[in-house]
Amino acid sequence: MRRRPRRFGLKHSLLNKYLLIVLCAIVLLPFAFPLIGILLSVQNWRSDIASDSRYRDGAKLMQMWHGEAAKLGGAAPGEIDTALRRLQADYPKLGMFWVDGAGQTRLKLPVDLDVPDSWDPSYTVQFMKERTGGPIFTVVAFIGSGRNEGFMVMQLPRTEMDPVVVAAQRNYGTIYLLGILLMLGLFLAVSLVFFLRIRRRLVRLQCAMAWPTDGGVPRTVAADRDDEIGRLEQAFNEMIRKLEASRAREAAETELRQDLIAKLSHDLRTPLTTIRGHAYSLRQEELSDRGRESLDLIDRKIGYLGQLIDNLFSYSLLSSGRYPHRPQRLDIVRLARTHFAGWYPVFEQEGFEVDTELPDSAVYWEVDPERMERVLDNYLQNVLRHARDGRYVALRVSAEADGAIEIADRGPGMQGPTASRGAGMGLSIAALMLKDMQLRADVRSGPSGTTVRIVRRPGLPASVPQGD
Repeated sequence: MRRRPRRFGLKHSLLNKYLLIVLCAIVLLPFAFPLIGILLSVQNWRSDIASDSRYRDGAKLMQMWHGEAAKLGGAAPGEIDTALRRLQADYPKLGMFWVDGAGQTRLKLPVDLDVPDSWDPSYTVQFMKERTGGPIFTVVAFIGSGRNEGFMVMQLPRTEMDPVVVAAQRNYGTIYLLGILLMLGLFLAVSLVFFLRIRRRLVRLQCAMAWPTDGGVPRTVAADRDDEIGRLEQAFNEMIRKLEASRAREAAETELRQDLIAKLSHDLRTPLTTIRGHAYSLRQEELSDRGRESLDLIDRKIGYLGQLIDNLFSYSLLSSGRYPHRPQRLDIVRLARTHFAGWYPVFEQEGFEVDTELPDSAVYWEVDPERMERVLDNYLQNVLRHARDGRYVALRVSAEADGAIEIADRGPGMQGPTASRGAGMGLSIAALMLKDMQLRADVRSGPSGTTVRIVRRPGLPASVPQGD
């Protein structure tokens, strides 16, 4: 019974988590304005505690200044100077000066105060107009009860009266814009962290897929969350467990099959040797022509069966990677000449026309000589078995490019009719051996014959023709 996949709860969904982040940002954005106001109020309260209370109340400062000016009515200039110095000592942050009835500045505290030495009515009016509501809190008071004794001026930067409130009032729009940007930045930061954590989990899964273990199976990942990615990780881990179990079963079956083939090959060779021995004994007896023909047939079939057993055993070793491979630098021209010399009498006895084309210069390949001879044997055996009608075999070695070995016949082709077609194991073994030696067999086959061309092509798959 097929099990239906279990659905995860909505509270574990990544989409719902991100929607919750967006909703929180939308809800908290209107609260940014009163929050900033509360923060400013708290800061103002803390500033009130920390700041000098003598300068916070502008009305009291104005009342004090007018009162001091009224007391100085009829006072001599020296007395006014003394009174201003006393006030400067009591209020060191205040800037002050006084102008006599003739419009001359008499005393400036501090002395570097930026005021003119003489005053006229128009400049006085302009001065008072500029200072009204400006960044410097300014109070002008006439000395005495009349206006002919001059006036005295007090100045104080408004930031000294209430620094936080003044700055907030002056930068109200900027503060609220910064508050909005702060909330937006907080939302983006939370979103970035959210997606970075998702990306980290996906990259971890990707790395597990891209860098498998030595056995070729990817590594499992920690699946500790019940969201979409967690479900993907759990499915991935389950797939890895099934793949490992399948690999274990495959390895066990391969080992069992190889052991079976090895034992079967050994068990079959024993009766074949016995049969061959009895056939040899019979050949020593007086037999009719028909009996000798039967013995020849038995001998050929025993040889063919022995070759099949060897091919089966060799194919098993090659497919499992346990067939010996000892590459060395060889002259393939010399190897082909020497090896084909052993086949020459066989083809000549069968009535084949033998054609050889071998270059005078050496051509070197990095190959296993035993495997290379086995490959040539398989292809030449294929010609002898399936191309008897053509009575032609050619062996050519080319020195062009990286070199090539070519075996050709004039038989009916790979797809043509033949009385001795096998399972194609011999040519499959040749293809596997060529692949291990970084070679490839290009096969061209048709009704007019078959040509097998062995070339050096590193990395390319071997061609596996159909035949015996």
